[in-house]
Amino acid sequence: MAWQRPDGRQPYELRPVSFQSGFTRFAPGSVLAKCGDTQVLCNVSINEGVPRFLNGSGKGWLTAEYRMLPAATQQRQERELLKLSGRTQEIQRLIGRSLRATIDFAALGERTITVDADVLQADAGTRTTAITGGFVALAQAISQLLQRGVLERSPLSGQVAAISVGLLEGEPYLDLNYPEDVAATVDFNVVMDHHLGIIEVQGTAEEGSFSRTQLNQLLDCAEKGIQQLLIAQREAIPDWETLFEV
Repeated sequence: MAWQRPDGRQPYELRPVSFQSGFTRFAPGSVLAKCGDTQVLCNVSINEGVPRFLNGSGKGWLTAEYRMLPAATQQRQERELLKLSGRTQEIQRLIGRSLRATIDFAALGERTITVDADVLQADAGTRTTAITGGFVALAQAISQLLQRGVLERSPLSGQVAAISVGLLEGEPYLDLNYPEDVAATVDFNVVMDHHLGIIEVQGTAEEGSFSRTQLNQLLDCAEKGIQQLLIAQREAIPDWETLFEV
């Protein structure tokens, strides 16, 4: 018996996706990224200077921070203050790795980009939404630096988006919400660039195992979703063509 999606979507159908730009006032790049009921506020700041290991290199850096607000889930979670959970550390490293793949750091110069991803509401897919929305905020921040004459050329060298996929009743499904994420026997997060080259794949069998054929089906499913997300990102960036040519 095929899995019946709680929201009535088809297996290869994304949840409604939107990017609300300029959500906060002071960050050079600010986007409220929505994927169904998941909402992530992505703010990008750019400061002069780099970590010590890059001093004098002429190259910049990008780092990310990820937090989930206490009321983002049905039951309130305690704030992570002095010590971050292993999950939070893993997710912010994933966001940083994914977005670093889009930057020519020599063109950025000795500046540090900080991407803050704060989950306002969680219905699964928070890390993938943070990456996809984080790129839109990153592009906006770069655009502002170009307009101010701080940068001579755009350091954007690529585009990145991410999506979750999973096996339910043995079949691949795209963009899992929370009930599906809980029920999935296999759960994957896939990050790809604008050429659909794989940047990162995080996947595990929650019970039993899965076949090579099913793995290929999941990646095919992810590709379909990421192609749509790449288009949505470009539509959310008015001066896209001046920043980067796909």
